Amino acid sequence: MAATLVIFGASGDLTKRKLVPALYSLEAEGLLPDALEVIGVGRSPLADEAFRDAMRDSCDLFARRKPVLPAVWGRFAPRLSYYQGDVTDLSSMERLRRFLEQKEAARSGGQGGAATLRDGGDRATGGVTAGDRLFYLAIPPDAYPVALSVLGVSGLVARARAGSRRAPAVSVASRPAHRVVVEKPFGRDLESARNLNAVAMSVLREDQLYRIDHYLGKETVQNLLAFRFGNSIWEPLWNRSHIDHVQLTAAETIGMEGRGAFYESAGILRDMVQNHLLQILSLVAMERPASTAADAVRRQKAKVLGSLRPMTAEDVRRWTVRAQYGPGHGPGPGGQEGQDIPGYRQEPGVAPDSQVPTFAAMRLFFDNRRWRGVPFYLRAGKRLAAKVTEVSVFFRQTSRLSFGSTAKAPNVLTFRIQPDESLSLHVAVKVPGEPLGVAGKDMTFRYQGAFPKELPEAYETLLLDALRGEARLFVSWDEVEAAWKFITPILDAWDKQPPSTLVSYTPGSWGPTAADIPVKNEGHECRNLS
Repeated sequence: MAATLVIFGASGDLTKRKLVPALYSLEAEGLLPDALEVIGVGRSPLADEAFRDAMRDSCDLFARRKPVLPAVWGRFAPRLSYYQGDVTDLSSMERLRRFLEQKEAARSGGQGGAATLRDGGDRATGGVTAGDRLFYLAIPPDAYPVALSVLGVSGLVARARAGSRRAPAVSVASRPAHRVVVEKPFGRDLESARNLNAVAMSVLREDQLYRIDHYLGKETVQNLLAFRFGNSIWEPLWNRSHIDHVQLTAAETIGMEGRGAFYESAGILRDMVQNHLLQILSLVAMERPASTAADAVRRQKAKVLGSLRPMTAEDVRRWTVRAQYGPGHGPGPGGQEGQDIPGYRQEPGVAPDSQVPTFAAMRLFFDNRRWRGVPFYLRAGKRLAAKVTEVSVFFRQTSRLSFGSTAKAPNVLTFRIQPDESLSLHVAVKVPGEPLGVAGKDMTFRYQGAFPKELPEAYETLLLDALRGEARLFVSWDEVEAAWKFITPILDAWDKQPPSTLVSYTPGSWGPTAADIPVKNEGHECRNLS
């Protein structure tokens, strides 16, 4: 009997650009379970071969292991099939349930054991097993409530029994066979997130629902956990006595790319801050977990997110900045001669008087013993000068011998999430030939040079973990709720601010100059990322 991955939204961009290319790359490295079947479900009629041809084209364009190799595709293509159906329609999903049951029954002869992973996974190590069903909702978030309800009522997903809650070490016997993956955003605010979770928990147990945040699948984000708790030298320094402040930047050079209508309902806080940035900060600020098991790690992340100091309307006015990119002029594709760049309000699907921010900056605090009084500064935006996501930890300057003005630069530990994945520590060193002259230099570790193996794409890691039933890199409800508790008052306050508070910035810049105010008002300098 085969394990089955069912992808709803088979014709969508997520499936074509991320999911199937990730599965192909896993196949190319021999990491997919031997007996895994992948069924794409969509509302339009499509033959299996036509679906496979379309997915091959997508893998040629978007897979990490491209171009597609005939030998690998020869193994991968037979796994793929297509089923016409609508996840929001009960009768359609009842037919899909019967279809899956027939396929499982037809394949059960002689294959009753575990569908083992090619890298050695089996029943003892959390390998995929016969009868596993993983459903991936690659559909618009507003369809989640109906889709989740239909999955339950149709019998496609069976609610796990109370005794099946996962043990600290994931094993086949201790994890549910039916699991569901949902994309972000999980809700639009605190109330809608709670309503959605109530629907989900009426169908599933918490350990059956995998809330995906693709940033958590990035190797450099996972390294935050390994670096902090795998090296004994940092724990004595990782607190308010030694750290002055933390800066986190997530900058993108792209604009809407056809997603204007989506962004009108999202904005930068929902699209980036509530999920990606707060998840990164939780790994920077969390306490040491009791183990690396999913429950232990996610418990500490939820705890630190729950300690975020709530913002009042006055705090929002004083310590946050919202902005929107206007029209500008910049280099064309491939660096050729410049071209006119539309402003956000000129993007397709965007209202001409839109007040939706494409940039946000803020100062926040964690009210706990470790971080009390330490400011964390966030900035995120579209159409900025470079694509870069990094966390910089600025250490306090203590009394020391005077080596000249160049030595006054603080020690800074920087985690470069993307691109040029790296880790650097800015330190003062003596300049050769100068009497006690010093200069600030970076000690840098780069993933590309240190490890011969190419870094996997985030979706490769997350899909493989979801198939195995490993939830550490997925977001628990407690984390989602804590994040929305912090973000929702900011959203509400922004909605009540006059239009004049939405400032404009030039495409290709680092955002509005007003974004520096929360940092400079406390005597700090915004980290220069150029």
